[in-house]
Amino acid sequence: MTFKEYPYQRPDMQKLQDAFKSALDEFETAESAAVQSACIDTINQLRFDFNTQSTLAYIRHSINTEDPFYDEEKNFFNQNSPVFSHLNNLFYQALTKTPFRDELKKQKGDLLFKKAALSLKTFSPDIMPDLQEENRLASDFQKLYTSAQIDFEGKKRTLTQMGPFAQSKDRAMRKKASQAVSAFMAEHESQFDAIYDQLVKVRTKMAKTLGYDSFVPLAYNRWGRMDYGPDAVKRYREQVLQSIVPLNATLSERKRKRLKLDTLYHYDLALEFESGNPTPKGKKDWLLKQAEAMYKAMAPETDTFFQFMQDHDLLDLEAKKGKAGGGYCTFLPNYGAPFIFANFNGTKGDVDVLTHEAGHAFQMFMSRHHEVPEYLTASLDIMEIHSMSMEFFAWPWVDKFFLEDTEKYKFTHLTHALSLIAYASAIDDFQHVVYENPDLGIEGRKKAWQTIDRTYFPHKVYDDNDYLKRGNGWQSIMHLYAVPFYMIDYALAQVCAFQYWVRAQSDQQASWDSYLSLCKAGGSDTFLGLLKLAGLNNPFEAGTMQALMPEIKAYLDGVDDTKL
Repeated sequence: MTFKEYPYQRPDMQKLQDAFKSALDEFETAESAAVQSACIDTINQLRFDFNTQSTLAYIRHSINTEDPFYDEEKNFFNQNSPVFSHLNNLFYQALTKTPFRDELKKQKGDLLFKKAALSLKTFSPDIMPDLQEENRLASDFQKLYTSAQIDFEGKKRTLTQMGPFAQSKDRAMRKKASQAVSAFMAEHESQFDAIYDQLVKVRTKMAKTLGYDSFVPLAYNRWGRMDYGPDAVKRYREQVLQSIVPLNATLSERKRKRLKLDTLYHYDLALEFESGNPTPKGKKDWLLKQAEAMYKAMAPETDTFFQFMQDHDLLDLEAKKGKAGGGYCTFLPNYGAPFIFANFNGTKGDVDVLTHEAGHAFQMFMSRHHEVPEYLTASLDIMEIHSMSMEFFAWPWVDKFFLEDTEKYKFTHLTHALSLIAYASAIDDFQHVVYENPDLGIEGRKKAWQTIDRTYFPHKVYDDNDYLKRGNGWQSIMHLYAVPFYMIDYALAQVCAFQYWVRAQSDQQASWDSYLSLCKAGGSDTFLGLLKLAGLNNPFEAGTMQALMPEIKAYLDGVDDTKL
C-alpha cells in the first residue's frame, strides 16, 4: 500500500475517550503487573491510532494548504489535540501511581515513567483553551507565510521559490530578490508582530497557570530535556561565541575576497563562489536514482530503508503552488512508515533533504520495533544528530549528485554547519530574552534581535534594507512560532555530527556502527544517556567544541576556495 492509499478517517473523539478511559479504569483497578501491562498495550494502540490519523491530516494539508477538506481536518486536530493531550495526561498520572512500577519497568523501561512524570508538569485541563489558541496562532503564521505570491521575473513565486534567486551570480539579481522578499515581509510586518506577540502572551499565561515563573522551563520540559537546563545551554552558547563566531568571521572575510567584493552585504551571504554555488546536476527523478545508489552502497540497512520509502511513495519533494514551505520528516506509526516532505528548488538544499531528512527517516525506520510510543523517536536534540550525521556519512557519495561541484559542496557543507551553530544559538538566545521578559513588547523584541544579531554575526552588513535594519530578521523563522526553543537542538546536534565526521576520517566502520546503535535506540534513553551509549562526547562540557576545531580548520585551510 502506498501513501496515497493510506486510509484517512477523522477520529471519533467520544469513542476514543470512552475506550481510553475504559482501559485506564482497568489499569487503575488491576491487581497485577500483567493486567496493567496489557492495559498499557491497549492504550498505546489507541495513541498510535490517533497519531497516525493526525499525522496523515498534517501531511496532506501541508502538501496542499488550499485543499478545503484537509484544512478542515487540520482545524479539527488543532481543536482536539489538547483533548488527546488530556487523555495522555490521565494515562501518565496513572503510571506515576502504580504499585507495580518495578515490575512494569522491566517490560516497558523506566524512562516511560520518567517521561510521564515530566510530562505531567507540562499539562493541565486548565490550559486546554490556551493550547488550542497556541495551535491556531501557529497555523495563522503558516498560512500568512505560505500566502506569498511575489511577482518576480515574470512569474508569481512563493518564498521557497525565491530561494535560487538569493544565490544568483548576478549581484543585482540577489539584491532585487532580497528586496522583493523583504517587501512581502514588511507589508505583513504588523501581522507577524501581532501573531508572535499573542503567542508570547498565551505561552506565558500557560506557564503561570502551571506554576512556572516563565515559559522557559515549561518549554524545556515540553521538549523532554531531563538532564540539562537553561544554564547548561547558556554555557554552550558561550562556547559558540568563543570558538565558532570568530571562525565564521574569518570565513566571511575569505568569502568577501573570493567574491571580489568591497563589502559583503546580507544579500551576498547565500552566494558561496563567484562561479556559482554547488548545484545538483539533475532534477528530482535523477536525484532519487543517485540517492538509491548511495544508500545501496552505504550499508545493508540503508538500502532496505530507502527501497521501502520509494516502494510506498513516502517522499513528496517538489515545490508547487499551495504547498507549505520548508521540509520535514514525520512518522505514521500504524504503517511503520516515515514520510519525507520537501520543496526542491534546484539548489544544494535538494540533496540536503535526501541526506538530512533521510537521516531522520532512517532512525524512525530502525527504531520502529519499539512498542512504546515514547521510544519510537528520541528527544529532538538527539534526532537532529541522526539527520546531521547522515549528511556527513553521505560524503563518500556526494560526487554522484554534484559531479564537478563536489569540492564546492563539501566546503560549503562545513561552512554552513558552522554558520548554523551560530544561527541556532542566536535564535535560542533571542527566545530566552523574549520569554524571560514577556513584557518587552514588539519594539523591545526588535531591539533585542538587533543586539543578538550583531553579537553572533558581527560580520553581517544590511546595506539599505530598512525592514531588516529595524530588527525584523527573526520574523520569517517558523520555529519561533510553531516550535519554541527547538532551534538549539540543531546546534547541539551539529557538534555531535562533527564528532562522527572527524572519527570517520580514521575509522569509517566504527563511526557508522556507533551511529547505527544510536538510531536503533530511538528514544529509549535521555540525551546524555544516548550520547554515552553511542560513545559521543557531551557538547556542554568545556573542550568538546574546541577539540573539533583543529580538524575542521585543517580541512577548510586545505581548500583553495579562490579556485572553486
